[in-house]
Amino acid sequence: MNLTIIYLGDYMQLFVVIYRTLFFYFFITLCYRIMGKREVGQLGIIDLIVSILIAELVAISIENSKDSIYLTIMPVIVLVVLELGLGFFSLKSRKFRTLFDGKPSLIISNGKINYSELIKQRYTMDDLLLSLRQKEIRNIEEVEYAFLEPNGKLSIFKYKFMGRKSNYPMPLILDGLIQKKALYHIGKTTEWLQEELDKKNLQAKDVFYAFYKKNKIYLIRRNELN
Repeated sequence: MNLTIIYLGDYMQLFVVIYRTLFFYFFITLCYRIMGKREVGQLGIIDLIVSILIAELVAISIENSKDSIYLTIMPVIVLVVLELGLGFFSLKSRKFRTLFDGKPSLIISNGKINYSELIKQRYTMDDLLLSLRQKEIRNIEEVEYAFLEPNGKLSIFKYKFMGRKSNYPMPLILDGLIQKKALYHIGKTTEWLQEELDKKNLQAKDVFYAFYKKNKIYLIRRNELN
């Protein structure tokens, strides 16, 4: 009789664990659908932290099957709302987005390694060479520009045919803010950029996006987005 009760208890506990596992599978799937589609390799810091916390909460809830399931549901909902709120502020404010997600770092410029940026980002030569090999690049001198993105991936721009230089891939103006590092790398100044904007009767704050191509500035005005 006692053995029968023990077995029934074990089966009940197993049923509860299976139930919680299935429930959280569909619940977390719904939460991630609400938070939006992003590849795992493209997760920002906020997304990664939220993902880790949700995984830990669910694991604890499945393990502690005697605790109320609502003790896990409510923290997960709070994390989802927090992630959506921070995502909204990131869309509205570039400064806020840069604070949490960071910005690209120039690792290679004109075939030369930016060692100070390597040290700053704690990105080793082994990491750099590995990323280049994965792109089937044998020599650093084949690379005109390489950027370490906020998600940790290395974006590589090779020289064109016969070593011809390509257009600088970074924006000069983004969300109305002048990108001084981008200007520096194309050998221009903020004064030069302002003169170019004056020709179009524009201020930097009026520009959503501007880039440099073949000695010309191409831009998208904010009012063109409406």
